[in-house]
Amino acid sequence: MNARVAVIGAGIGGLTSAALLAARGADVTVFEKETWVGGKARRVEVDGAPVDGGPTVFTYRAVFDEIFAACGNARLEDHVSVRKAEVLARHAWDDSGTLDLFADPEASAEAVGRFAGAEAARGYRAFTAEAARIFNVLEEPFLRGDKASTPLPMMWRMGLTKLPEMLAMRPFDGMWKALGEHFKDPRLQQLFGRYATYCGSSPFSAPATLMLIAHVEARGVWLIEGGIHALAKALAGLAERQGARVRTGAGVAEVLTARGRTSGVRLTSGEVVPADIVICNGDPSALATGRFGEAASRAVPAIPPAKRSLSALVWYAHAETRGFDLTHHNVFFSRDYAREFREIGAGATPSEPTVYVCAIDRGADHHAPPPTGRERLQIIVNAPADGDVHTYTPEERERCTRSMMATLRRCGLTLEDAFPHRLMTPQDWEHLFPATGGALYGRASHGWAASFQRQGPKTRLPGLYCTGGATHPAAGVPMAALSGQLAARVIAKDLASTRTSPRAATPGGMSMPSATTGSTG
Repeated sequence: MNARVAVIGAGIGGLTSAALLAARGADVTVFEKETWVGGKARRVEVDGAPVDGGPTVFTYRAVFDEIFAACGNARLEDHVSVRKAEVLARHAWDDSGTLDLFADPEASAEAVGRFAGAEAARGYRAFTAEAARIFNVLEEPFLRGDKASTPLPMMWRMGLTKLPEMLAMRPFDGMWKALGEHFKDPRLQQLFGRYATYCGSSPFSAPATLMLIAHVEARGVWLIEGGIHALAKALAGLAERQGARVRTGAGVAEVLTARGRTSGVRLTSGEVVPADIVICNGDPSALATGRFGEAASRAVPAIPPAKRSLSALVWYAHAETRGFDLTHHNVFFSRDYAREFREIGAGATPSEPTVYVCAIDRGADHHAPPPTGRERLQIIVNAPADGDVHTYTPEERERCTRSMMATLRRCGLTLEDAFPHRLMTPQDWEHLFPATGGALYGRASHGWAASFQRQGPKTRLPGLYCTGGATHPAAGVPMAALSGQLAARVIAKDLASTRTSPRAATPGGMSMPSATTGSTG
């Protein structure tokens, strides 16, 4: 493959595509406007301590094992320190105790039974069986398959004999309703509804199909030393060992075209870099709103603001903690989940939010001793994606911080007063990722058709492709990697088809080249 490939953005999807295409022999250069690789997966210094930022939960490890193996039979564990977590997450509500979910599914069922009774344990087992069934039906044709604009192509690939399995995906049922069939205890509905937020969606608007996310997590959560940013650095190193170049501090201003297809990129510095293929590893809205030039703006449809996923308030903190036995992943629930999402839907930050705390310095097992003194924390609260239309004043930022801390105190966790931290709001995310309003997951997965409306790898502009967490198949670290795999696969196929395009005969008996042209492979 002799194609020249320019990748815009060094997120997980872009780095995956870069590594896989470079391993096939392509001449690949990744251009990243920031000084780091990883996109949202970065490190932020607070009070002299490097705090892991961005995504925190690492699941679906097999995807990354495949990527590393495809690049010279490399192994993930040779490039990052990774270990499997015993405790998936710890959950808390007011004074009703805590509930841990475990890597051992039977241990989770027993914990649910102790927390909410034998009927709840039976409901949990039924729920996990249904979530596994949905995942098994969708893994190959959807999560790993080609992008389809409607369910019909996917159903055709699956075969009509699997119609019962298709219906078992429950695309037309709401997630909250489906959870109510398994759990009478509203706390458990709340816990398992939270998985919809993993792809930036409300559990009250998402389809029941998203229950598969719980199964992905139940199959295993791994802890990476240095967080997901360390994984991104490992992917960048993997790409470079295949011959790719990764240039940070090199923003792209425009996707260039010639003869109706991509011809390269122009950097913000003015430098022009020729390329046969351009991959945009960013939210498709950045293309659609003209951030990369007029030609690219016609390549993809814009995401209407009303269809955006959730944004977030994120505190990177270095603080002393008291009163609650944290594990690595912790969730502290609000008392009124429906009100919380109504407020976000109305464009307001939640008055009493659910709070996720990643205690970076803690392991995920029963017996890990707490760190002494201050510890590094990443604290996340869901918020509306309004960063392009709303200014978060110092007063509002302080109010959001007080609301977050009130939830933690109510559930038994106290942070030191005036703790050292840095707060990112939707307005800050919009600055980092323009044209998104701060939406961190692309298009929200609301309604049965939303998953088919995500941007796929191919665009209307020949030679321009998309990848990343805002594209097919879904948001999240492993899904971004799957999108990178898919983009690399589609590009290789397209290049092969242009290389072997036959000469076509016209009715007049003349021979002329195919209208589809491109680089040779």
